[in-house]
Amino acid sequence: MSKINKVVLAYSGGLDTSVILKWLQDVYACEVVTFTADLGQGEEVEPAREKAKAAGIKDIFIEDLREEFARDYVFPMFRANTIYEGEYLLGTAIARPLIAKRLIEIANETGATAISHGATGKGNDQVRFELGAYALRPDIQVIAPWREWDLNSRQSLLAYAEKHGISVEQKKGKTSPYSMDANLLHISYEGRILENPWTEPEEDMWRWTVSPEAAPDTATYIELTYQQGDIVAIDDVPCSPATVLEQLNKIAGSNGIGRLDIVENRYVGMKSRGCYETPAGTVMLKAHRAIESLTLDREVAHLKDELMPRYASLIYNGYWWSPERLMLQTMINASQETVNGKVRLKLYKGNVVVVGRASDTDSLFDESIATFEDDGGAYNQKDAEGFIKLNALRMRIAAAKRLR
Repeated sequence: MSKINKVVLAYSGGLDTSVILKWLQDVYACEVVTFTADLGQGEEVEPAREKAKAAGIKDIFIEDLREEFARDYVFPMFRANTIYEGEYLLGTAIARPLIAKRLIEIANETGATAISHGATGKGNDQVRFELGAYALRPDIQVIAPWREWDLNSRQSLLAYAEKHGISVEQKKGKTSPYSMDANLLHISYEGRILENPWTEPEEDMWRWTVSPEAAPDTATYIELTYQQGDIVAIDDVPCSPATVLEQLNKIAGSNGIGRLDIVENRYVGMKSRGCYETPAGTVMLKAHRAIESLTLDREVAHLKDELMPRYASLIYNGYWWSPERLMLQTMINASQETVNGKVRLKLYKGNVVVVGRASDTDSLFDESIATFEDDGGAYNQKDAEGFIKLNALRMRIAAAKRLR
């Protein structure tokens, strides 16, 4: 590895990245540039500026990326009805390629030859950050402190911070026993008591959703308007992508929707138990499939379903910037040209129920053919006999051979 003169650090201002900042200055004797992203995590990001200044940082980047995140990452992913291992809506995974992109762009702007992150050597995020970075700038150098240093516990980090005069905010009262990650799409919980997959999470762990038992006794109805596979309005009120996520999180969360408790297969090889709140995403997945059921050709819809698990794995494993994901995205986007219309949903005590769907321009539903009443000759039921016999031919031949 060549000499590093400047490194761009993905910096939150919390304990881990504050220690990493000082550690980079001491161990690599290099200039550090900090990058803090607002992805809708619900926490103030500006305090990171003062902390970085106190550490002697000259180039400080603090950016509101909520709209870009929703528009260019979350929405394209939901066009594919993406879900990993049948349950996970990829709230953490989909944020990492955007962070990786900005790390590289800032490195290019400032002349940095390296980037650094606070992901551990056991998790998926190290892979996601670094695969994205290498795809966008193959000569970039990556410093992953958790794979180098011996500060392997919270106590050792606190001791390092005290020794070097690093200001660390100590929260008053009960601290969260979980490792958490939040953005506009979701909030995740891992670690501590959740490391035992038999242990039920405490009710006060959940931040965005009420329990289904405590949700209102009256259902909430909403209408979502779609244009080319993306939600553009809620109850006929136009919304930007980020606003869609914000509003649906509130509406769905108040109805006890979006909780998930799973054991997932990490890319690095281990199983991990995590809990997630994804209120908006849970509604979006259900609604998008509903509008597609009306507007997509059957074989197109089935092909998308076949390819979706591969697409989901690419995102989960960190291959957002890979040629195969980009190729799949082109196909998925093309499939959405006719996905236009409205979906009406009933939200009630943790459930999302589709109660209506309509498309004035692109519906493939023909009531004159589908009706159980007299269709006036629109469909000749006698045609079904030949259709069935042709499709049964191979099975009839095999059965006849067995019987002989």
